[in-house]
Amino acid sequence: MCAQPEPDANADVHPEGRTVLDSRDIARALTRIAHEILERNKGAADLVLLGIPSRGVPLARRVGERIRDVEGVDVPVGALDITMYRDDLRRHPARSPHPTQVPPGGIDGKTVVLVDDVLYSGRTVRAALDALNDLGRPDVVRLAVLVDRGHRELPIRADHVGKNLPSARTERVMVRLADTDDVEGVWIG
Repeated sequence: MCAQPEPDANADVHPEGRTVLDSRDIARALTRIAHEILERNKGAADLVLLGIPSRGVPLARRVGERIRDVEGVDVPVGALDITMYRDDLRRHPARSPHPTQVPPGGIDGKTVVLVDDVLYSGRTVRAALDALNDLGRPDVVRLAVLVDRGHRELPIRADHVGKNLPSARTERVMVRLADTDDVEGVWIG
């Protein structure tokens, strides 16, 4: 009988913490999210993806690319800055706004999918809904997140989730994307 090599106890440890998703896992999760969005929307018609800066924007672009690969249609992708809509500006005033980029054709009468990296308390999504309200009136608003870590403080739920990650409030979930961070993965620590 062959001796099995000892598993490396540090195989999934990174300076950011324990590895939860690597680049391949992220790619699979985004592909699944794109398919779920298309199925729920019954195609790509009247669909708009809006990423919440900073990492939601490249995630929205990636989901849009996957939808194009499946449907052969370019889905409008934009960015929705929520900085001035946050309820914690008094505690964290040093936030720099990102540009809001609404795709041509706007959001009125569309199915808007908000895309973010981590869903935690729900406060970021609440701010995004307030910001969206100032831009127009979509028919439907849905939420897609790469990671749902729980601990909601508001009654908000994601429609499309890449990974449910139960976590302690004291733990940090870090998402890093090659587009913004030169490294790709999700870590908890």
